[in-house]
Amino acid sequence: MLSEPIITDFDYDSLFKQLRELEAAHPDLVTSDSPTQRVAKGLTEDFAQVTHLVSMLSLDNSYNAADVIDFDRKVKELTGQQTVEYCVEPKFDGSSIALVYENDQLIRAATRGDGTVGEDITNNARALSSIPLSAPFSKHGIYRIELRGEVIIKKDVFERINEERKHQGLKTFQNSRNTASGSLRLKDPKEVQSRGLEAVLYHVSYAVDKQEKNLLATKLLTHYGNIELLHQCGFKTPIKELKICKDSAHVSAFLNEWETKRLTFNIETDGMVVKVNDLKMQEQCGSTSHHPRWAIAYKFAAKQAQSRLLDIEYQVGRTGAVTPVAKIEPVRLAGVTISSISLHNEDFITEKDIKLGDTVIVERAGEVIPYIVGVVADLRDGSEKKIHFPKTCPSCGSELIRPEEEAIWRCDNADCPAQAEERIIHYVSKDAMDIDGLGRSIIIDFVQRGYLKNMEYIYDLPYDEIRTLEGWGEKSVTNLKEGIESSKGRPIWRLLTALGIRHVGVTTAKDLSKHVKNVFEFEHMDAEHLTNIEGIGPKVAQSIFEFFHNKGNIHLLERLKEFRVNTENRAEDAIAKNNKLQGKTFLFTGSLQQFTRDRAKQMVEENGGTLLSGVSTKLNYLVVGEDAGSKLTKAKAIPTIEVLTEDEFLKMIG
Repeated sequence: MLSEPIITDFDYDSLFKQLRELEAAHPDLVTSDSPTQRVAKGLTEDFAQVTHLVSMLSLDNSYNAADVIDFDRKVKELTGQQTVEYCVEPKFDGSSIALVYENDQLIRAATRGDGTVGEDITNNARALSSIPLSAPFSKHGIYRIELRGEVIIKKDVFERINEERKHQGLKTFQNSRNTASGSLRLKDPKEVQSRGLEAVLYHVSYAVDKQEKNLLATKLLTHYGNIELLHQCGFKTPIKELKICKDSAHVSAFLNEWETKRLTFNIETDGMVVKVNDLKMQEQCGSTSHHPRWAIAYKFAAKQAQSRLLDIEYQVGRTGAVTPVAKIEPVRLAGVTISSISLHNEDFITEKDIKLGDTVIVERAGEVIPYIVGVVADLRDGSEKKIHFPKTCPSCGSELIRPEEEAIWRCDNADCPAQAEERIIHYVSKDAMDIDGLGRSIIIDFVQRGYLKNMEYIYDLPYDEIRTLEGWGEKSVTNLKEGIESSKGRPIWRLLTALGIRHVGVTTAKDLSKHVKNVFEFEHMDAEHLTNIEGIGPKVAQSIFEFFHNKGNIHLLERLKEFRVNTENRAEDAIAKNNKLQGKTFLFTGSLQQFTRDRAKQMVEENGGTLLSGVSTKLNYLVVGEDAGSKLTKAKAIPTIEVLTEDEFLKMIG
């Protein structure tokens, strides 16, 4: 990695000070690529959308050596070659960026976004000393060039930043990848500069001369050669970690070498990237709409660590579900310090034979969610204690019940304080009533002070008293009032979501809202009537029936109506923008590449279609992404279901 400083920090600071004094005395000497011009003045209020010169595709993933061998076979078939040379390099775990240079000057930096369109973060990118403001591309005949890279925070830098934040009484960051991604979107470039970010450039996606002639595969012939070029032009690159492998056997050997090496590497990596070195061969391989066929990401096995189970806390959710949470000795794993892990339910504890005091094996599933794989029974010394699931609610003391065919113990007390708190948190959430200014910590504080007992209290807060609290000024109180006031006009599907009815999420709430003039009509529907609504099965129908036949819930709705919260299905709230998909039902499965799951649902609803939650004879279309599983298998067994690719779905809605 091009990271070794050629002078000391002291010498650099002295030279920087001299340069700043020189420019102050002679403003005519200031150039746009001067180190003193890195941080833009003022704040970036928002980030404009920009289109990449070349789409930033994802990478096909592999978790075993057999996939790499199969990848090699496909490349040989596509290129007609007997042997293929590969470049293998670390897959950095950070935030992707695209840089555009024109006439040697940095003119744009953008986030990956959806792969076609990203956010313009040029001002923030200029704040990173590892991104040259100018580079001598013209010496190589290049007029305009687009580079790809990753913004990362080195492990030791990340630890130092968190130590500093601890001493300042600030909240520490959880992991370097999210910190890097979030830092690039900060409004103040000065703050960006303080985050220890570095940009590592690993790809040239576009390069032309002044006549707009494409230089890739004509002058820039290999991936390795391009990395050397970037290195020579002053960019940080993976040139020291990159290896040219003559065949797939050498690739596999190098991957095995890095399985261990990555643990001591100073940058978080979640795998290695294998790329065809020859750019003409890359062109022969081509790409799918999702990934290039000339590259594959080899993912390392999930990282594991051992820790000791100290205690178990039992958390009560908004529906009364009691979830055991393991408290373990803090352990560092895949860039994150883990001290709490969900144990899901009583059966999970029994099946894993987990005891208090056990040494447990912790893994981050998909390098994200912490999970207890099992216990190290050989390390037991007899002091471990069996875990007894509580019989009463840890919040209100009511007896817990376990409904038939469920693995969850529940508190059935409607007045349970813990449930009330979680219900309020859910009520104000983004997918529900979306109330700005009422975050989790504020709600917990207001509940403890007695300001909030249930949802209706949100609309009757003691603002005069809140103004006197520490951290609350006139502006913050005004913002809170405005956020709460604006929530009163939300469409009823948001209210139905916010009420926290079991099994009723956003999609089901939208389905329900299409069949009533106001929410009180559900009070007069039986479960059989509800199952006639598209997408509503017997279990969901029973849950809705029970909610609207509970006098306390109807009283809550009446009180919300008195506070002028909208309970009517208004014409302006209609979800569909056209009727292309009217009467058609859809379900999405697998890893979607061209749009998010939320965007997919939105597109269906905007076109008059309906989302279902599972495969059944009521389903018309199953849209499949990468690695579609059991839903695809079930759908193929039902002849009336048509299976669509993402492209076919997009074509259907135009």
